[in-house]
Amino acid sequence: MDEPILKPGDRDYVGALASGLEVLQAFDGQHPRMTLSEVAARTGMDRAKARRFLLTLHALGFVKRRGRQFELTPRVLQLGYAYQASNQYRTVIQQYLEDITAELGESSSLAVLDGDEVVYVVRSAARHRLMAITLSVGTRLPAAYTSMGRVLLAQLPEEEFSAFLERVPLERYTETSLTDRDALRGEIEKVRRQGYAIVDQELDLGLRSVAVPVFSGIGELLGALNISTNAARVDMETLLTTYLPRLQAVADKVRQNAR
Repeated sequence: MDEPILKPGDRDYVGALASGLEVLQAFDGQHPRMTLSEVAARTGMDRAKARRFLLTLHALGFVKRRGRQFELTPRVLQLGYAYQASNQYRTVIQQYLEDITAELGESSSLAVLDGDEVVYVVRSAARHRLMAITLSVGTRLPAAYTSMGRVLLAQLPEEEFSAFLERVPLERYTETSLTDRDALRGEIEKVRRQGYAIVDQELDLGLRSVAVPVFSGIGELLGALNISTNAARVDMETLLTTYLPRLQAVADKVRQNAR
């Protein structure tokens, strides 16, 4: 059984470490460079506290300064590389996804659940672009509105899923986005029964995708695999009769080879 997760205030909880990581995570694609005041505002810290953490990260080589602005350095990539290197099966999955892209001309990805979002950890991108944002390894999207997210939510114990459903904001990204909690629960239960998820233009107009869970040979959940496409180009029948079996075949291969 897993150890209970520490909470702020617990004896073994290191608040300084948590705050330092929070400062690192404040930088993203929309905020690649920030002043001290901006970092303080994004993290909810006072300026003195944010300054201490920024200067410490600067001393460790994870942050650099340009005048009044701070930005991350390539050393941050070491953290991500350590995660990738500890999961060798992803090299195999990368090749499988590239084979899908070569065969079908569509983007294919592997994602894991992190909080209320999915994080892309392996991706093979097609030449055509599907969303306004560029999807790549490290991209985060709301789990409730992605096929991979719904597949992963379907794997959660009921208590964890109910807690997710209570706290997550349900937004109307498009006219077809599910904003009713009972409807979303019903959709996740359907995914749990059928073993796959299809999301049709709920996150972005024109974006249609199908996803399946992928497990190791010992039954460990490795993440979710998907194929994403343009709704105007690929109909639902093709998604179900061609793309879904292709994903299921890859998931089966991974299960046979990932121990």
